[in-house]
Amino acid sequence: MSRDNELKVKAISEMSTELTVPGDKSVSHRAAIIAGLSNGPCRIRNYLPSEDCLNTLRAMESLGVKCDYIETNDYGPVELIIYGRRMQLREAGEPIDCGNSGTGMRLLAGVLAGQRFPSTLTGDESLSTRPMGRIIKPLERMGAHIVTKGEKEGCAPLEFDGSMLEPIRYVMPVASAQVKSAVLLAGLFAKGKTSVVQPAETRDHTERMLAKFRVRTVQEGNEITIYGGQQPEAVDIDVPGDISSAAFWIVAAAALPHSKLLVQNVGLNPTRTALLNVLLRMGARIKDVILTPDGDGEPAGNLEVQGSNLRGTEIRKEEVPNLIDEIPVLAVAGALAQGQMVIRNASELRVKESDRITAVVENLRAMGADVTEYDDGLHVVGGNKLRGATLDCFGDHRIGMAFAIAGLFAEGETVITNTECIATSYPGFADTLNKIRNKKR
Repeated sequence: MSRDNELKVKAISEMSTELTVPGDKSVSHRAAIIAGLSNGPCRIRNYLPSEDCLNTLRAMESLGVKCDYIETNDYGPVELIIYGRRMQLREAGEPIDCGNSGTGMRLLAGVLAGQRFPSTLTGDESLSTRPMGRIIKPLERMGAHIVTKGEKEGCAPLEFDGSMLEPIRYVMPVASAQVKSAVLLAGLFAKGKTSVVQPAETRDHTERMLAKFRVRTVQEGNEITIYGGQQPEAVDIDVPGDISSAAFWIVAAAALPHSKLLVQNVGLNPTRTALLNVLLRMGARIKDVILTPDGDGEPAGNLEVQGSNLRGTEIRKEEVPNLIDEIPVLAVAGALAQGQMVIRNASELRVKESDRITAVVENLRAMGADVTEYDDGLHVVGGNKLRGATLDCFGDHRIGMAFAIAGLFAEGETVITNTECIATSYPGFADTLNKIRNKKR
């Protein structure tokens, strides 16, 4: 059962179900922004009506983009038409609230950096403590004028003065899809060739979305180049299900022997499927069937998972950038497995919606797991029977959902408190959890 601000979870003995998950969060953010810059109407299907993505949509509306909502559910629009403004946004006239969304703020910063009018980006208390220096540095190199007004140095609110941008070649010191995307979007408003060099492969949703809108980019190795002055061509977008949301159910089914799970129409972008590779190393039985071909959009298909006994593994350094959202639930998988789960080179986890390393360690220990915390990760010794506990999700949706899954394997009742934040990425999570617990197909 659940209330608006907590989840109560008890163990299950089997899991046999088919389900879909809401639209991909990363794709929905980018669809709202790039469609708003395009040269005409764009129909977006399966948009994610989470708080984060709704805030990005409202941001674009405040910048003059018109939207018609074609279909809504209990949480917001899932199908809509966005009328692009041909790269000609207008001044919002008031601060733009990004809520809890770091993705929304960083992508919008790339767009606003190149406008001729002033703008301000704000966020909630949590977002206002998250560092923005990594996007500010390259945007300022392009000529943007940005002032940070947060209580902590380099944090929101962000104030933009109207600027003309110059192209740059930026070598990112840390792999980040959000930084890469901010620079590429800013590059649309610069004259000439803007390039970003990433130290490791990161999510490529921005490049795919730009290609879908017929914006030319060139990739050579880990260097991505965009040419300024291009105008996105209006197209329709079908947003696949979010594999980061499906991750919670995939881990639950994979770790529970005799389980059967079918996840339909989920995104299978290769830069997002590191979770599946880790679970396969752990002995999970997973099959994927790609139904949407890998072209200028997002590959999607069905995933079949059968339960088995998992074993621990080490998450590789090069995998970490594409596992930031999934590491909390993978740590839970490590506690449920036999052997040891080692996660290092993941200090980025400390500056997400919560300090995810500390949050995971504290909650796993409260449930009886053997876990050691490092500056850049953690070490879990699996095999201890988990016990129910009352846990805080630290204002972090991924922590809340990861430990709801842990509760499905724990003795007694697990109570996750302060779970309002789950709506930032997965509205309807509690309903799906209850259906699984009640063994409804």
